[in-house]
Amino acid sequence: MKAYVFPGQGAQFPGMGKDLYENSPLAKELFDRANEILGFSITNIMFEGTADDLKQTKVTQPAIFLHSVILAKTLADFKPEMVAGHSLGEFSALVANGTLNFEDGLRLVSQRAQAMQKACEVEPSTMAAIVGLEDAVVEEVCASIDEVVVPANYNCPGQLVISGSFAGIDKACEILTEKGAKRALKLPVGGAFHSPLMEPAREELAAAIQATTFSTPNCPVYQNVNAQPVSDPETIKENLIAQLTAPVKWTQTAQNMLADGATLFTEIGPGKVLQGLIKKVDRSAETAGVNNYEA
Repeated sequence: MKAYVFPGQGAQFPGMGKDLYENSPLAKELFDRANEILGFSITNIMFEGTADDLKQTKVTQPAIFLHSVILAKTLADFKPEMVAGHSLGEFSALVANGTLNFEDGLRLVSQRAQAMQKACEVEPSTMAAIVGLEDAVVEEVCASIDEVVVPANYNCPGQLVISGSFAGIDKACEILTEKGAKRALKLPVGGAFHSPLMEPAREELAAAIQATTFSTPNCPVYQNVNAQPVSDPETIKENLIAQLTAPVKWTQTAQNMLADGATLFTEIGPGKVLQGLIKKVDRSAETAGVNNYEA
């Protein structure tokens, strides 16, 4: 079965999408529409901006979404049988499988980015990647600390990203290093994504999601919060709202897609991060990537 996966924040790069805009009339039309919907020229920032310009949350999330979704729409043989996306990438997956239309998907991503930015400003916080320990050890240490610090991204076996207050992350990194972590590395992010500190953003996004039409998808989406295939629009909404404060279960998602018959994972959008993570979940998994225009 053909599985398509969509990357999250961090995969952006200067010049992203420019080849699509220049070579595909459909892509040009969609990018121009995106500028109108967002009320600023995101294409200028994507095509001509610096890496720092692209790091602004209000730009990063819509830019990655647009690159992924427009790429998928330009592929001649795009017929997914299962989809998934990492964090932000779940919105790209939901456009790819017909749950959301392009315009609504972009509006929600933009609202999500701004709500997350606000939550980060209210409560300064951060994330750290923990490499080389069992998930259970990381979970136990997080639970033992008297600060907000939680598992946020189960990326692959031996790699778990934690999220929380600065004090919580510092304490967790110190203890996890003592317990034998190969790395406990703070990440250059704006805040504690996928943690209780995103509650204000979750409430804001919930209202926007509830007001948006979700259609029955063409194929199931394996959602971050439970790693299970979902096709019911109302359940998809609930899981998407929960996603902001819950961990991304990417390891479990890849395992479940493989168990359900995925024969090829194609990552659509910037970077190759998900292909690498899927290979770490199962070395025999077939992966491919599409990150630029294909005539």
